[in-house]
Amino acid sequence: MTTASDAATLEDAWGHIAPTRGATGAAGSFTRIRIERIFMLIAALSSLVLGIQAVFAILGSTEEQAAWRDPLVTVVFVSLGAMILACVLGRGVRLAAGAFAVIFVLALAIWPIATAGSQPQATDLPWIWYLVNIATLAAVLAFPLPLQIVWTVLAPVMFGVVRLVQGGFTPGFWLAVGLDVSFTLIIGGIVLTLAWVFRAVAANVDETRARAVHSYARAAAADAAEQERVAVAALMHDSVLAALIAAERAESPRAQMLATAMAREALTRLANTEQGAEEGSDAPREPRTIADDIEAAAAELGVVIEVERDVRGVAPLPGRVARALALAATQAVANALQHAEGSELSVRVTATGVWVRIDVIDNGSGFAVDDVAEDRLGIRASIVARVAAVGGTTAITSSDAGTSVRLTWLRGAA
Repeated sequence: MTTASDAATLEDAWGHIAPTRGATGAAGSFTRIRIERIFMLIAALSSLVLGIQAVFAILGSTEEQAAWRDPLVTVVFVSLGAMILACVLGRGVRLAAGAFAVIFVLALAIWPIATAGSQPQATDLPWIWYLVNIATLAAVLAFPLPLQIVWTVLAPVMFGVVRLVQGGFTPGFWLAVGLDVSFTLIIGGIVLTLAWVFRAVAANVDETRARAVHSYARAAAADAAEQERVAVAALMHDSVLAALIAAERAESPRAQMLATAMAREALTRLANTEQGAEEGSDAPREPRTIADDIEAAAAELGVVIEVERDVRGVAPLPGRVARALALAATQAVANALQHAEGSELSVRVTATGVWVRIDVIDNGSGFAVDDVAEDRLGIRASIVARVAAVGGTTAITSSDAGTSVRLTWLRGAA
């Protein structure tokens, strides 16, 4: 089948069934299409075989009066032929099968009138009996489950009732009709059960397949983004080193200014490469999301922090600024956990229309800020340089009473 035919198959035969989650179009319903196609072909073959048996039964029947026989046979068999053709082509199945299911029930309803005046035999099976389970099959192809159940029971029961009416409810008819109805009920129940079992299995296979493909795609995208980030980060580290070397060798005021601009640009680009694949885009963000990021990062470090917020009614700020402030504050939290064991650790995010400020405070034993070695990058690079790269400032005070890290960014500074 072509792709268009596959889509038409699902639209007709599965239109009443919820689509596979995480899958779109025929490509996301690989197993369902094939199961449904096999089911249609089996339905077409079964209908053809039973329809031929019904034709032979018509040729040897004398029950129906001539006035009713031809119109009734024509309507039923034309609708049956349309259903068989639709199943073979894989198009319009739901419409054709639904039409046959309804027409067959109507034919059963007028059967006693159509056969009035005949002398039926209890042991003779009328031609319409051969199509009872085809009506169930048509309902399975066309209707949702509640109506499928109704048709599975309704068609055999109606056949039994009209046969009893036709036979005048004589005792000889009860046993024969009871056996015929029981047989059709059993066969119809088997058809209904098998159809939904195979459909459920096919839908589950497709859903599992879609989830696996989606997970693989996400993992591949994250891996590619991470590899790209690492490569860019390495390049930016080289740019930072080049800027620092240029600054060291600068002698004239202009050379110093150019070296400073080079270092600022390199630090800005370096800070932007710190974004992981899961951290989102550089779209504007609300200041309160900074507090959410800090809480989430602290939870990953093994500590629960409730960040104080005073950010109501404040305009968004650039995404790279929000990310840089959150990462710097997270590093300050990590330092407090490592060196002060997180003693009385508190974090506050304050934002106004002019500035954004983050305070990270603990009451540990403190340290001498000026004595921090040049090669210790936890404060110099991960906090001070990161905030400076987006135009912010960092103020660190520490004593025996504890340590305070204040990050400040003025709007318009980035």
